[in-house]
Amino acid sequence: MITPLKTFCASAIFLSLSANAAFLCGGWKLTGNDDGWVRVNGEKVTSQKVKELGAKGDGANTVWIMGLMPARDGNNYGFEFVKRNGKSFLNVQLLQNSMDAPRIIGSFPCKKVPD
Repeated sequence: MITPLKTFCASAIFLSLSANAAFLCGGWKLTGNDDGWVRVNGEKVTSQKVKELGAKGDGANTVWIMGLMPARDGNNYGFEFVKRNGKSFLNVQLLQNSMDAPRIIGSFPCKKVPD
């Protein structure tokens, strides 16, 4: 059941990464869009989950868990964009077919940039 409080919380979360917001995290540019889906380097993510950290309900402390499968370069990526206490960072993992392959993970500090 969707309550008005949940609707308000979801709206606040999406406003914090709205169409006017863009974040640069290493070589990755994350932008919001009017449809509520994040774009990574201009590509719409194929999956997206937003979780709020804590109980504030203002969208200030949130985590976006996203996938881009496949990206333009043919690889599959998993992303975790975290906004916490006024700072943000992006964790990126190259997803591989073999469970025996070593994990390739990068973590990048993010800064808000004009779109």
